[in-house]
Amino acid sequence: MMKRFISALLGSLAAIWISVILLFFLLILFVAAIISNSFSSQTIALSFKDKSILHIELKGELTERPVQPDVMSELYGTSPLTMHLNNMINSISAAANDDKIEGIYLDCKGSIGGLAQRYELIEALDKFKASGKWIVAYADSYIQSDYYIASVADELYLNPAGMVDVHGLSATTMFYKGLLDKIGVEMQIIKVGTFKSAVEPFILTESSEASRLQQRVFLDNIWNCIGNSIASAREVTFEDVNYWADSLAMTFSPEEYLEYNVIDDLKYRHDVEEYLKTKTGLKSDDDLRMITPDNYVQIADIPHSGRNSNRIAVLYAVGDIVDEGEGGIVASQLVPQILRLKKNDKIGGLILRVNSGGGSAFASEQIWEALEQFKSTGRPFYVSMSDYAASGGYYISSGADVIYAEPVTLTGSIGIFGMIPCAKDLMNDKLGITTDNVSTNANGDFPTLMEPMTPFQRASMQREINRGYETFVGRCAQGRHMSADSIKAIAEGRVWDGKTALEIGLVDRLGSLSEAIEDMAAQLDYGDKYCVIEYPNPQPTFWEAVSGTEVKLKENILKEKLGETYSIYRNIENIKHASPIQCRMEDITIQ
Repeated sequence: MMKRFISALLGSLAAIWISVILLFFLLILFVAAIISNSFSSQTIALSFKDKSILHIELKGELTERPVQPDVMSELYGTSPLTMHLNNMINSISAAANDDKIEGIYLDCKGSIGGLAQRYELIEALDKFKASGKWIVAYADSYIQSDYYIASVADELYLNPAGMVDVHGLSATTMFYKGLLDKIGVEMQIIKVGTFKSAVEPFILTESSEASRLQQRVFLDNIWNCIGNSIASAREVTFEDVNYWADSLAMTFSPEEYLEYNVIDDLKYRHDVEEYLKTKTGLKSDDDLRMITPDNYVQIADIPHSGRNSNRIAVLYAVGDIVDEGEGGIVASQLVPQILRLKKNDKIGGLILRVNSGGGSAFASEQIWEALEQFKSTGRPFYVSMSDYAASGGYYISSGADVIYAEPVTLTGSIGIFGMIPCAKDLMNDKLGITTDNVSTNANGDFPTLMEPMTPFQRASMQREINRGYETFVGRCAQGRHMSADSIKAIAEGRVWDGKTALEIGLVDRLGSLSEAIEDMAAQLDYGDKYCVIEYPNPQPTFWEAVSGTEVKLKENILKEKLGETYSIYRNIENIKHASPIQCRMEDITIQ
């Protein structure tokens, strides 16, 4: 007995010491990273010279902004490759007025990102061109999303052995009903909204007519926007771009790319680099002087980034809306942040940057109410919509004084649903597991996986969903200064593109986050003397940096190993941990 006690004690002490050593090691890494970042900025500043080029490499995932670094992922080298939209926009803006920057090199290597983010990037590049500076684009091969951005360039080059993919848009929805039927699980659905198609993958094997209609409408509108943008930049017609798409442009010969003005010329990468030396006045044996957006923002004179007594807060709300958790829009973290901003008298106004297809109805209501608390101060509250601000994403946006969206933003989806799985067939028929229940009341075991809902339970849940829908509609009607009936006429869970959303009153203006900031500064009479402060702070404390590292490491490893099938795993995990009542748009892949 004593021997086992001593053994257990020694084991516990060893575990404690290992944890202490690991924590000390992480602390050293954290401090070293801070010191490294400080020296890195100084090194960049010293190496930054005249005749430089802003090198925008389109590779990896396009995110709204840098996130808190994950210590374990950095340690194991599993951090995903990302581009940061805010750094790219800020660097392009600063470079336009920087005499050391000659132009921009768009180096297209295959990026992943939303359409509204790309639209915003193109707007920034157009403003850069208006300054009189040049943009050169090159790719070994262009995927469509990269070509969309690259088309804005003054000169667009392609490897002689490369291809350009222009194919139009499609929306793909993955359906799980066949799988659920095979394993004996029935998804019991309670919803409001004819177009609320987020539940369809669990009860159908293909899209309903209503879902297909809404997807067709917003895809056509978005493609019109993208196609006309490409046509204008390449000085061709929209019909020409449609011809490229319908003819599978990736199969064109090099001569056809030139004939149809898809590109300006064929060059190998080293030829383009030599040409860039010529454009910047460097000699052939000189090295190109290129600087990335993430490096440039550390040393550039970024507009409105310094400290000023006139302050505008930009609060990022990105991802699924959840009650608790580590990632996405976590109500238990975001609500206190909003209330702190309410108490911060140094903040003149708040802009909520939303990129979310929704999530928990309860969490959405808590965030909406916290934003109403901020509005009660009399200070302006705007919303800037990114790729998505739909369902719960629209719920939290609806109370804004002014809502901005891009023409290609997906928004609306004002609807609500609940899903309760029943695994009786799986447990009884396939696994041979049965249960016996004793309850003091008729609904003592509700909800349960083992039995389907009774008619009374289904009717009761439908009443609850109806109440949630009426609340959602009421929030939108109050925020948009419309009647509930007017909101219901455009609700029903329907998803709208940003341009149409403007026409029907769901948004106020088409514009970027930068335009929202400029308009708020004008409303506050700040002129050009103001600063923008982003929340939450992407620079973590030590404890924030080391907390949750195991979860983040697991997620990054799964993304790497599962590849495209990671979305299936994510959907299953979301279902397992989701709140019972959801304001969420369908999970579709647009490509």
